[in-house]
Amino acid sequence: MTTCVVVRKGAEVAIAADALVTFGDTRLSRAYERNQKVFPVGDGFIALAGTTAHFPVMRTLLAGLGDECRLGSRDDVFRTFLKVHEKLKSDYFVNTKEDDDDPYESSQIVCLIANPAGIFGVYSYREVFSFDRFWGIGSGRNYALGAMHAVYDRPDLGAGEIARIGVDAGVEFDKSSAGPIEVHTVPLHEQDAAAAPDEDDGADDGAGGNPRGGNAATNNDGAP
Repeated sequence: MTTCVVVRKGAEVAIAADALVTFGDTRLSRAYERNQKVFPVGDGFIALAGTTAHFPVMRTLLAGLGDECRLGSRDDVFRTFLKVHEKLKSDYFVNTKEDDDDPYESSQIVCLIANPAGIFGVYSYREVFSFDRFWGIGSGRNYALGAMHAVYDRPDLGAGEIARIGVDAGVEFDKSSAGPIEVHTVPLHEQDAAAAPDEDDGADDGAGGNPRGGNAATNNDGAP
C-alpha cells in the first residue's frame, strides 16, 4: 500500500507520497526501482493508491484525454472521471465489480489531486471531495492525518512542510510505506488563494471535507 497526502494552506497546495511498492510480503524499495506514486497532469499532480497496474494506465489515459482532462473544480473532476471510467472499461479492461451490493460500477481508482484550483480526492465510485485543509489515502493515512492535524496551525509551516510531516508519520509507523518522500507544491490561482481558510481560525475539521494559474514547483528529496 502507501501513504499519500494533500495539503492546502495559504497561497499554495502540496501533494506528497512515499516510495515503497510491495508484492505480498516482498518490498521493492527505491534502491531497486524508481517508484513514483505522484505524476504531473496539466499544471498539477495526481497521487494514486492501490495496485501498481494503475500507474501506467492512468498516466496514459489522462494524457490521452488532452483538453478533455479538466480538473479545475469538483464538478470538472467528476466529469473527467466519468470519461476515465468509460476508457478504463473499453481500453484497459478494468474489473468494475468490488462487492455484490455495489451501488455503481467501480473504477477501482483512489487518488488525490493538487493543482492551482485546490486539493481533491477521488474514490472508486467516482465520489469526488474538495478539501479545505488536508487529507490522506493509503495504508498509512491514519498516521499521516494525525500528524498533519497536530501541526497544521503552526504559522512557521507551509503546505509542503506539513505534507512531508504527514507522509513521514506513515513511513515511521506503516509497514507498507517507506521513503524517500516525494513532495510537490503548486501555487493556487489568485482567486482560490483568497478563498483559502484563515490559518489562525482554529477550524475544528482538520480534514477539510467528508472523508471518504501558476507553474507547478517541485521539491523532491532522495531522487537518485
